[in-house]
Amino acid sequence: MPGARPLATDADRERLVALLREHYAVGLFGLDELDRRVGTVLSARFLDEAAAAIADLPASAPPGTVPSSGPPRRGRRRRGHAHADQPAAGWVPTGERFRDPSTSTVMRVWVDPADQSRHYVPEPEP
Repeated sequence: MPGARPLATDADRERLVALLREHYAVGLFGLDELDRRVGTVLSARFLDEAAAAIADLPASAPPGTVPSSGPPRRGRRRRGHAHADQPAAGWVPTGERFRDPSTSTVMRVWVDPADQSRHYVPEPEP
């Protein structure tokens, strides 16, 4: 059904809370703000509501910290789309799916709300 809002899963909530804890640990906000944001994530029914808790956070960890996954982002913005083995914390799934012509794998499109970049992630097989 086009335009349907994906429900937030426990795994989605765990990834978002982990990201919030990382930002709290490096001092981007205090404990009260962490509690408020975690409450937003945990009470959200839909993934876009949960992702709103991280929408204003930097896309990458602040200088001097170790990123939780993947290489650090460079100053130059990538063009096009990126393939990933699994969604990163904070990415929001879209209703878009397609079959990769080179591998015949069904891919789901995810969007990073921090920079609106699109990522292709293989769908789990039924």
